[in-house]
Amino acid sequence: MTLACATCPVRDSAACAVLSDEEREDLARAGRTVELKKGEMLFAAGDEEHSCATLVYGALKVTSFDQNGEERILALIHPSGFVGELFQPFAHHDVVALTDCRLCVFARSEMERALDKHPALARALLRRSQDDLHAARELLELTGKQDAETRLAGLILSLARAASDSPCHPADQFELPLSRGEMAQMLGLTIETVSRRMTRFEKDGLIAKKGARGIELVDPARLAALVGVGL
Repeated sequence: MTLACATCPVRDSAACAVLSDEEREDLARAGRTVELKKGEMLFAAGDEEHSCATLVYGALKVTSFDQNGEERILALIHPSGFVGELFQPFAHHDVVALTDCRLCVFARSEMERALDKHPALARALLRRSQDDLHAARELLELTGKQDAETRLAGLILSLARAASDSPCHPADQFELPLSRGEMAQMLGLTIETVSRRMTRFEKDGLIAKKGARGIELVDPARLAALVGVGL
């Protein structure tokens, strides 16, 4: 499937936003659209195929497995996020769809040619790589928090920021891309603890559940106060 840049929902937030319409069309000719169902793999550890992608919608997880076969979620990729081997190797990691996803996929050789041709794109991808690394570090730091409430509040806020169109404010409503089990695994908690804390947040008026995975931030300031950060 060919790329449809004119109707792309992340055309103003992805790295390619720095390109002119003509430059974007030139880049689009080198790429293709890939759609994944929840649970399908984009990249597998040990893959020899070298490619990279921009996530158009959905959510991805970057995972590895320890010696006991337990999965560890190392990072989350959100819409307009970039994933591939240009700046960070995935030779030992799987990249898996957390939800149904659509991506713009490019062969690494084609993307390298585009970066040589458009230096602004290289700078934009470097900035996004730095932002994604910072977000991954923030998520990993949550596991070092002593209190389960603080860990979970931090994760909810992180997901709300990723779902927001604003660089300054978290989204008021969003869909959780993670199951209770995946949230527990990321935070080093049990599923029961995550469920109890989510219920407590709802009873205390911090959040409201909307359907199976929908979340509304009713009082984001109080949620941020639990983490010790400002909005």
